[in-house]
Amino acid sequence: MGWPHWREYLIEVGALGTFMLSAASMTVLIEHPSSPLRQVVSDPAMRRMLMGTAMGLTAASIIYSPWGRRSGAHMNPAVTLTFLRLGTIARHDAAAYIAAQFIGGVMGIVLAAALLRPWIADPAVNYVTTVPGVFGHGVAFTAEIAISFTLMLVVLVTTNHRRIAPFTGAIVAVLIASFITFEAPLSGMSMNPARTLGPDFVSGIWRGIWIYFVAPPLGMLAAAELFVRLRGRRSVRCAKLHHDQGPCIFNCSF
Repeated sequence: MGWPHWREYLIEVGALGTFMLSAASMTVLIEHPSSPLRQVVSDPAMRRMLMGTAMGLTAASIIYSPWGRRSGAHMNPAVTLTFLRLGTIARHDAAAYIAAQFIGGVMGIVLAAALLRPWIADPAVNYVTTVPGVFGHGVAFTAEIAISFTLMLVVLVTTNHRRIAPFTGAIVAVLIASFITFEAPLSGMSMNPARTLGPDFVSGIWRGIWIYFVAPPLGMLAAAELFVRLRGRRSVRCAKLHHDQGPCIFNCSF
């Protein structure tokens, strides 16, 4: 069979690696006690809003970039698994995408740790690990299902609506910013097993990691099931978050 789509797989490595490097850099800038920005912005909610804005813009930049337009900018095993369930990606491509995303999540934090020592290890930054909030594992699990369900349902609605589809990246950015601002105290706001594994692998924290491996796929698969029941499987046109006229490796009906 070979690996004819190896470019897309490498893009997924680079895309999530870039996202993680951005997350670590922005967290150091916004949360580290010695950062001038941290000293100016004392309100935690305001700092979360700044972080959410930064990561929303990062996600949108990747989605609309030549990289994102080619690979579809999944950057998340739960997203890829959902599109596999919907029949828009081949099994071997899905397996390679998921492996690439986990590799990218680890490599991004390894690079961030090398560039941002010793600041990234500070408890205020904590290698940008996602851990359950003060309300415990049950609330974190429920919150992760809710935000994952919301994100995937919105992605399916927008990407399969001809007029709205070009704005999917911007809408995803707004959702990410909102989730980090308002939901992060509950679960750390992951929605992504690979995003959580990278920091845990480097830091050795591994706190509640099962939540971030189970809840995001459950939430996204539930959203896909609802969408299919309401609109039908044939209404899912492609597995890209932003589709243009470039190469497409998916079962695409554009």
